[in-house]
Amino acid sequence: MAVLDTATEVSASGTPAPSSDGERGGRGGQRRPRRTREREPREFEQTILDLARVTRVTKGGKRMRFRVALVIGDKKGRVGFGVAKGADVQMSIQKAYHQAKKNVTNLELVNGTFPHRVSASFSSADVLLMPAPSGTGLKAGGAVRTILELGGVSDAVGKILRGHNKLNVAKAVFNALSQMTIPEGVTTDKEQRASKRKEIRKEASKKVAKKTTAKS
Repeated sequence: MAVLDTATEVSASGTPAPSSDGERGGRGGQRRPRRTREREPREFEQTILDLARVTRVTKGGKRMRFRVALVIGDKKGRVGFGVAKGADVQMSIQKAYHQAKKNVTNLELVNGTFPHRVSASFSSADVLLMPAPSGTGLKAGGAVRTILELGGVSDAVGKILRGHNKLNVAKAVFNALSQMTIPEGVTTDKEQRASKRKEIRKEASKKVAKKTTAKS
């Protein structure tokens, strides 16, 4: 007389049935689905302005590295610039991104453009930035256009008066941006956005207060 084990159930075909836990029932069990982590969006968008391979001559021979010039911005009035070297391209990009985050500049914009005309220079590069009426768009090229786009400037005119080196032109643009001043009595785009957020919070608090009084 055959004795059956009570811990296992036998199907009609004589093969033991899979366990009832449903997660891992041996070979025939179902596997747990893998959890996919969603990547959080970055605070800044980045654009590689220049990528070059540089070599350094040492006693042991030539040492090759990569130099990356990177521009970052949130298109809401903040923009930064960083230059870094690394053994490979990915490493140099990460180093340049962290350096650019340390050197973020807040743009003083009025209705999406500059408050006044300004010119600046760095080394052999000279640039000129001018305001433009709404609807003009960005009339600039090269490094100037990249920086203004990532900074959130919608209408402006930028000219490179002298110089062809992208790094010098970018540093000249940041020197010009640091010279921007807001006249008295003029509200910037940043201040307008802050006042709108305050009004939204006040309206939300009023609605919550009305609901609490109605319930009581």
